[in-house]
Amino acid sequence: MPKPKAIIIGAGIAGIAAAIRMSVKGYQVEVFEANDAPGGKLAEINLQDFRFDAGPSLFTMPQYVDELFKLAGKNPQDYFEYEKLDEVCRYFYEDGLQLIAHADLDKFANEIDQKTRSSAKETHHFIKKSQTIYEVTNQVFLQRSLHKIKSYLHWDTLKSVFQFGKIDAFRTQAKANQHFFKDERIAQLFNRYATYNGSNPYQAPATLNVIPHFEYHFGAYLPKKGMFSITTSLLKLAQDLGVKFHFNAKVEEIIYQTEGKTSEVTGIKCKNQFHKAEVIISNLDIWFTYRNLLKNLKAPEKLLAQQRSSSALIFYWGVKGTYPQLGLHNILFAKDYKAEFDGIWKDKTIDQDPTIYINITSKHIKRDAPAGCENWFVMINVPANEGQNWDELISLARQNILKKISGILKIDLTKNIICEQILDPRSIETKTGSFQGSLYGNSSNSQFAAFLRHPNFSSKIKGLYFCGGSVHPGGGIPLALLSAKIIDQNLSN
Repeated sequence: MPKPKAIIIGAGIAGIAAAIRMSVKGYQVEVFEANDAPGGKLAEINLQDFRFDAGPSLFTMPQYVDELFKLAGKNPQDYFEYEKLDEVCRYFYEDGLQLIAHADLDKFANEIDQKTRSSAKETHHFIKKSQTIYEVTNQVFLQRSLHKIKSYLHWDTLKSVFQFGKIDAFRTQAKANQHFFKDERIAQLFNRYATYNGSNPYQAPATLNVIPHFEYHFGAYLPKKGMFSITTSLLKLAQDLGVKFHFNAKVEEIIYQTEGKTSEVTGIKCKNQFHKAEVIISNLDIWFTYRNLLKNLKAPEKLLAQQRSSSALIFYWGVKGTYPQLGLHNILFAKDYKAEFDGIWKDKTIDQDPTIYINITSKHIKRDAPAGCENWFVMINVPANEGQNWDELISLARQNILKKISGILKIDLTKNIICEQILDPRSIETKTGSFQGSLYGNSSNSQFAAFLRHPNFSSKIKGLYFCGGSVHPGGGIPLALLSAKIIDQNLSN
């Protein structure tokens, strides 16, 4: 008896994870990817003798990657290796304060205690609250579908519902952190975690304070061959399981048939050819899935009209020299954090003093840059693309970034930039299929945002599912992998 067939649209990290899970379930699986390489946002750039991870640069919750290998009966270490970091991030402030966020929470809390007006006790109290939010939300918001009644019939889910008040959903993250910390600079440090899913800490609920728990309990990691090796290792696993990948293969339409009141997928159209399937999983941004692939289906306009997350402006700089004051992950904070977010969310522009994130993988992976050089991934948060004059904004932002680096780090980087490539909201949309270049689908700037993400299944078409950062449970590597897991659960029930 022939195997049932599943087609995955998009070879982003969630699409590859979905392909692995479907293969393990006994499906014949094919993946259609519009680009010439896998990964989506989790790709890489090679520029002269420098290598850069193109998108996500922080690796947390590695158990969700390992889980896929174990599910397939493989040893994760045969495919993929990573190391736990002793240092999560280095923070730099305009007033000269410098902090190292050690992975050892006691050590980090003591550094805050010694260098700021906030205490170690405040830090431990905050992280304990972060753990509580995780324990309440993990099963109901992350591990299961929010959109199926049976998800709420588990005792642990019901227990979470009864503890809803503990997730701090009714005040903003900034307001909560102002309460937790005497020193506004430490409140700013933890407000930063809203940007992990493209949101505004002055609007987003304090529920987002769950994110530090991922780093300070589970840890921060670095793949030994760079972030892109997450993609390549899972790709190899999928291929070893018999999954077939088609690159430069843009899907044009999802085909379904309707009999009476029931609609069911039959396949997809790619390059004017029909490919039959019993299950279709779209890893394409949900906005483009409806607008481009399901043109004849009434779209859920309220969900698609939700505020999009922020985007990014990234400079990939091959830099001459080495800079010991910097680590793998570095943040140079804006002096007026609220003004920066007002610029992004109210004025749809880039503030003249943006917070700068610098990632330098050559600190750990020496082959990522020539000897005596470093590969600088320099990113600022920017608004989604709504037709702004990006060429002008990018030119001004580049000047302001270099000025800020010079002022805080006391180095003249301009003359040491050997090569450069730029990624902005326009090219993010073009290369990754993310509507308006938003990195995480919808923003989380309201306490109801989790419920306003599209479910992982279609309520109108049998056999149609959705994964990736634009649907439940959200953006980022761990949540994208969980979106594939939720589909797996839906198909099993």
